[in-house]
Formats: sequence, C-alpha cells, structure tokens
Amino acid sequence: PFEELFVPAIRYAEEGFPVSPVTAMAWKQAEKVYLPLTGREFQQFKEVFFPGDRAPQAGEIWGSIIHAETLRAIAFSGGESFYSGEIAEKIANFAANTNGLIAKSDLANHQADWVNPISTQYRHLRVWEIPPNTQGIATLMALNILENFNINKHSRESVESYHQQIEAMKLAFADVNNYVADPKFMNVTCEELLAKSYANKRQKLIQEQAISVAEPGIFKGGTVYLCAADENLMVSLIQSNYDGFGSGILIPGTGIALQNRASGFTLEPEHPNQLAPEKRPFHTIIPGFITQENEPLATFGVMGGQMQPQGHLQVVVNLVDYNLNPQGALDAPRWRFIADKQVLLEANVPEFIAHGLRDKGHNVTLTKTREMFGRGQIIWRQKDVLIAASEPRADGLAIAW
Repeated sequence: PFEELFVPAIRYAEEGFPVSPVTAMAWKQAEKVYLPLTGREFQQFKEVFFPGDRAPQAGEIWGSIIHAETLRAIAFSGGESFYSGEIAEKIANFAANTNGLIAKSDLANHQADWVNPISTQYRHLRVWEIPPNTQGIATLMALNILENFNINKHSRESVESYHQQIEAMKLAFADVNNYVADPKFMNVTCEELLAKSYANKRQKLIQEQAISVAEPGIFKGGTVYLCAADENLMVSLIQSNYDGFGSGILIPGTGIALQNRASGFTLEPEHPNQLAPEKRPFHTIIPGFITQENEPLATFGVMGGQMQPQGHLQVVVNLVDYNLNPQGALDAPRWRFIADKQVLLEANVPEFIAHGLRDKGHNVTLTKTREMFGRGQIIWRQKDVLIAASEPRADGLAIAW
C-alpha cells in the first residue's frame, strides 16, 4: 500500500537520526547563507533547520515532528492533501501572506510526465540520460565528441586525456547553455544535438591549446542520488531542492521547505530558457544508466550541480576507456570545468598534469575541497552478480541484502 512507503521516513522524522559528517559540514556552511535572513518568511525555516541558531553537528540527533505529521497526512490521503487538501491550503495561504506566487490551483494542476530517456552509443555501450529540460544531454554530447578520439591510447593520468575530456565538456556546455530548455520551447531538437555528424564537426574545434570561449554550434532551425537493483530491475533516482537547502522558506506547521529551482531560468529575452509561466526551468539533476545490447548493465549518478554531467562523463570514460572497476571509476581523481579556460583539479591529480594543462592554455587551480567534484554511486551487473560502489567524497554507502 502507498502509505507503507512512508513508514521509515516518518519514523526517522519522529525519532531523529544522527547527522553524518559530510552533511554536517554542508549544514554548517549553510549557516552563513540562511541565518542572516531577516524576512518573516524565513523564520520558520531557521527554527526547524537551525535550532538554537546553529547547524547540528556530526553525530547529533536531528528530527522534526512537523515533518512526520506532514508525511503521515500525505501517506494516508494518497497525496491528495498536498495537491488539493489541507497542506495545499497551507502552502497557498502562506504564499498569499508573504507576496509569494504559488496558488492552490498551481498544486491542483500539477502533473508529472513519463518521458522517454535519451541515449547515445559510446564504444560498445549505450549511455542513457533524462531528456531536457535537464542537462543530461551534455554528457551524451561530450561522449559523442570524445568518441572521435582514441582517448585510451593515452594513459588515464595523462595531460592529453584530461585535455580532450575538458574540451569536449566545454563544447557540450556551450550548446546546452544556448539551446536546452523546456522541450516545448526549444528551437533545436535532441536528435540534432546528438547527431554523430554534429559531434564530428565539434570535435574539429579541439586543438592542442584550450578553447578560450566555446561558442555554440549553428543550427538551421546540492541533491540526493541513489540507485537500487534486484534480480530483475535497476533504478536510478535523483532528487534536489537546487541550492543547498533551497529557498530558505518553509511552510509553517508542515516542514515543507520550498526549492528555488526557478533560478535555472534566464531573463535573457528570446532565449529558449527565458522565465515564463507554466514552463519548466533548465535544471541539473540527471540520473544515469548504461545498457549493453539492449540489456541493463549499470545504474549510476553523480550529484553536484553543474558537476553532474562532468562527473557522468568521467565515470563513463573510466569504465569504458580505462576499464576501471566501479569503485575505481568513482574514486579516481577528477577535474571540473568552470567557465572559459577555468578548470579545477582535485588535489590528488598528479602535479605534472596541472603543469601540462597550463601549458595548453588552461587556467588550472588545484583544490583540497573535494565536495566541488561531485558525489556518486554505481551498481554494475556482471552476469549473476551485482557490484555496488559508493565514493568517499560523500556519506553514501553500498549495501547488499
């Protein structure tokens, strides 16, 4: 029954749970964002998530009775309370009293779409992502570009391997930032963006020196990830309130914190992702999947905003081109493209790679801050065995039962 799905979450909300180390660190960093907020719409949020005007520390027990009550109401109403019942009334009334824009009709009219995932063939495997309005297509576009290189003729820890991956990602982001939006408003199709012929043209832009500013091609026309698998099914699931703890606004008496995903819109006139009513913003969350000869092979994901497609790209390259096992593919040192020629490298990337990338024109910074590089999990099916991996950049773990 539907309500049974909520039982563990209700128990954790009522009884509390120990805050894990990486979560505690992120919570502590959030103090400087949310505690200074003085508007009355932020006060309930601070009372619930920052009791005593501070973030819970690692190992402390944190729980919330109002969260438990809300989850119970949703469970026993089959979701009706949230979309058209008492909880919907609370959300709409709070918005009306604080100059918000959410009406009860917005909740009542909400609908989720069952979409077909998009994919590309990379070497001998097929990689799948969620379609726009997400950025998953960026991973597939970068893989299409990389497929034109024999990247594994260079060792994984080589300047050339890093350079080619970074430049492919840079070109993919240029197109994604220019063309990808709610698919009802896009002027370019996914088929056009994922065409191998288009990737061939983009690949020619990658030279020995870093591209200064990647231009889009011309056409005619914060987050939680988990994966699960059993004998028959594999699931890749991701959820996010966007920026850390979201908007900092909590509906009184419910524990419901509002996300701020509309930050993904642009105000640029005529852009396909321009802010508009009844429109989905470009967003970052992308569960990943890999198949081989139409059979499920792996479910995977990497949390971390703009790092997500970059993490997906690096994990796939590690698995496919460098034959790393799932744990090794997650543990391997990472890079992160920021903008223009800016690239971050994890502190454990060999120094000679940093020097080599600088010689190619990249503006490289090595950083010890590992949370900048995403946090991922994988389940890989090998004949009758499931191999699970969770990386050390997060509090995640792999469990078999």
